[in-house]
Amino acid sequence: MSQAYFIAGTDTDIGKTYIACALLEGFAILGKQTAAMKPIACGCDNTADGLRNDDALRLQQAASIDQPYEQVNPYALPPPIAPHLAAQLSRISFNFNRIETIYAQLAAKADITIVEGIGGWMVPLSDNTSSADLVQQLKLPVILVVGIRLGCLNHALLTTQSIQAQGCRLAGWVANIIDPESLYIEENIDSLKQRIDAPLLGQVPWDKNANARTIAGHLELNCLL
Repeated sequence: MSQAYFIAGTDTDIGKTYIACALLEGFAILGKQTAAMKPIACGCDNTADGLRNDDALRLQQAASIDQPYEQVNPYALPPPIAPHLAAQLSRISFNFNRIETIYAQLAAKADITIVEGIGGWMVPLSDNTSSADLVQQLKLPVILVVGIRLGCLNHALLTTQSIQAQGCRLAGWVANIIDPESLYIEENIDSLKQRIDAPLLGQVPWDKNANARTIAGHLELNCLL
C-alpha cells in the first residue's frame, strides 16, 4: 500500500531537503520505490531547460522513480522570497487542485512519496491560505524537521501545536543539528522528546560533507512502515 509524508520545518534553512533526501534514500534501502515532490519552490534559476530549483533537483535525483522536473516542482518561481509574495510578482496563484492531481499521479507509481514543503509550517501561500492548508488538502501525515540551535524548543513546540490544531497527524520528527556550537544539545533534544507526542525518527549530527546515505543511517524508519 502506498504511503506518503509531508516534510515540514520549524523554519526555513533548517535542512528539510537534507532530511527529505535521506528519507528517500532510507526507504529505498528498505526496498521501497520512492517518489519526491516539492510543489512550490522560490529562488529558481533560469536554465536552458527552464526555471530550476536546487532543492527540487536534489529531490528528483534522490527519488528511485524517474520523474520529469515539472512533476517534482510544479510551481517554480524566480524570486528568493516568501511564496505568496513571489506569486504576486509572477502574477500567478497556486492551484491546490493541480498540486493534488500531480501528487496523486506520483503516489500511484511509488511505495513512498515524500512531499517537501516551503519555508516553515505556516508560511503564507496567498492572502488567505498557508502551507498548512495545502497539507490538509493532500491529507498527508507530517514529518517535522527540527533545526537544533538556540531557540529550537519554542519553534518546535509551537509548530507541533499548530500541526495538531490544524487537524494534521504528526508521524514523527527529526532532530537536525544545524549549530554544532549550540549549548546543551542533548538536553534540548531530551526536552523535546518529553513534550512532542510523536516518535523521534533520528538525531542527525552536524556534518557538511554527509551524503543522503550517511544521513539515512541516523534515521529509524521502520516505525513508519
